[in-house]
Amino acid sequence: MNILFAVSEAVPFAKTGGLADVGGSLPAALAARGHEVKVILPLYEQVSDRWRDQMTFVKCFHVSLAWRVQYCGILSLEQDGVTYWFVDNEYYFKRRDLYGHYDDGERFAFFSRAVVEAPGHLDFAPDVIHCNDWQTALVPIYLPEERGRTPQLAETKSVFTIHNIEYQGRYGSHTLGDLFGLPQQYLNDEFLGFHGDLNLMKGGIYAADFVTTVSPSYAEEIGYSFYAHGLENAVRASKHKLRGILNGIDTVRYDPATDPGLVRNFSADDLKDRALCKAALQEAAGLRKNPDVPVIGCVSRLVRHKGFDLLIDSFAELMDMDVQMVVLGTGDRDYEDFFRRAAELYPGRFAAHIQYSDFIAAAIYGGADLFLMPSISEPCGLSQMIAMRYGALPVVRETGGLRDTVRAYRADTGEGNGFTFAHISAHDMAWVLREAVCLWREDKQAWAALQQRAMRGDFSWDRSAGAYEELYRNLCGR
Repeated sequence: MNILFAVSEAVPFAKTGGLADVGGSLPAALAARGHEVKVILPLYEQVSDRWRDQMTFVKCFHVSLAWRVQYCGILSLEQDGVTYWFVDNEYYFKRRDLYGHYDDGERFAFFSRAVVEAPGHLDFAPDVIHCNDWQTALVPIYLPEERGRTPQLAETKSVFTIHNIEYQGRYGSHTLGDLFGLPQQYLNDEFLGFHGDLNLMKGGIYAADFVTTVSPSYAEEIGYSFYAHGLENAVRASKHKLRGILNGIDTVRYDPATDPGLVRNFSADDLKDRALCKAALQEAAGLRKNPDVPVIGCVSRLVRHKGFDLLIDSFAELMDMDVQMVVLGTGDRDYEDFFRRAAELYPGRFAAHIQYSDFIAAAIYGGADLFLMPSISEPCGLSQMIAMRYGALPVVRETGGLRDTVRAYRADTGEGNGFTFAHISAHDMAWVLREAVCLWREDKQAWAALQQRAMRGDFSWDRSAGAYEELYRNLCGR
């Protein structure tokens, strides 16, 4: 099949979050299954010269966006069996940050127009255009009209994946025609209309031929107002074309047996050198070197929906357990300040690295005993899968992809691959953490068996790619 994957960021070219990991891994997994896959994304300033030097200029044309006519260049690069098309327009994309600009709506409307116009100019007939999050939600909205003008799109179907429904692309109703070039009848409650504004993600949900989310549990959750951020009615109305497909991780990149970021490599079959990785973590993070104290790691954006209020509310109880903890990430100032103060109050026992560092992240995955993710909501989550692959046992709240990937340890049978709690409760989180710490201290044999089971879990993209392949074939009548 011919697949065009439209995404606003992709590893290794440009990244702000987990969406980029999907953009870099899923297309390659689909290509490995024999499909012709092209990925289209903006040529941001963040894309380094290392990649620019490998690109080939393909073609340029002009994109019409409402009353605007804008230059669009396409550069091409081959990587892992996938052709990447980079949309070049320096007015929109030559900026330091990928998102957060006053004209993001216009920028990604231009990108969406480029996505639907490029196949005709480049003579590529996609069976499916797979769109991702609000930045490409206009593609399935523009596609029906474009089918009539572009022979290459005559049979093209659209798939729209919701990676995080919280970020929706909401704009004032006056932008409908002037900015997005859409007629007034699109602004209704059964399409783009949203409390007097327009909502691009809502429109993408209604317009797409099929909608997916990044885990089965998240597909269920976003039918409820607590998780849907106002889009529960659109989700429920589209339930007949909605499916949750669990993300995977890059098992080549994230492999403790070969990862160059670890001081010593190890595997599920030979864990003895993991103790050296723990010592290296303690040194790098600023914790006291002590093999007889469990280390809890956390790599995350420091924002409310990641559950950090639970950690703050139970922090004193956690420190009473005689553990060490390291937090890595940036986010809301209140959380950053709390963790900085905690590091001052508990020197050598608690470390706060208010930054993002690949070096420290690798050390946490490879050296921590436990990995904490107390998320209020978590569409899929990649960190818990990476942690398990490296033998850092996850402690998670049962939501979204965390619920789908982490199975609670059962002392009576030895089953499970981590530790879980269900309620949004600091008490419940602390209780489960205490159980995990007790197992680490009192039953090393059970701990090692649990660790090995977690490390041997299959979180590869191949399984997810197979599910998408089946979806594409069914959608296209293959």
